[in-house]
Amino acid sequence: QVQLVESGGGSAQAGGSLTLSCASSEYRGCMAWFRRAPGNEREGVAFINSDHRGNYADSVKDRFTITRDNAERTVTLRMNSLKPEDTAMYYCAAVSTWSCVTLREDEYTEWGQGTQVTVSS
Repeated sequence: QVQLVESGGGSAQAGGSLTLSCASSEYRGCMAWFRRAPGNEREGVAFINSDHRGNYADSVKDRFTITRDNAERTVTLRMNSLKPEDTAMYYCAAVSTWSCVTLREDEYTEWGQGTQVTVSS
């Protein structure tokens, strides 16, 4: 079972930036970030394939950027122009396929423990 360890969560003011990182114990072609806000279901934020092509939820498009380092087995989520509605627990996810298909939660089989992001207005 792969281990995914997130880091970089914290607090920011609206309009600010945070960067999240996820380290994987094994290489995974498909890696993603999800988030769960209080009272809400977990939702997909962005995924990235082994060829570095990313896909984003509409709510974060043009504000968040997902990148990866295949050699280091890490994936990073750069979050700019943060909004209070970005407040959530953020989870790294992966699946042992060559590429991601969707941001549906049921596509992903491996999950990190999460890191909290809090954005104040």
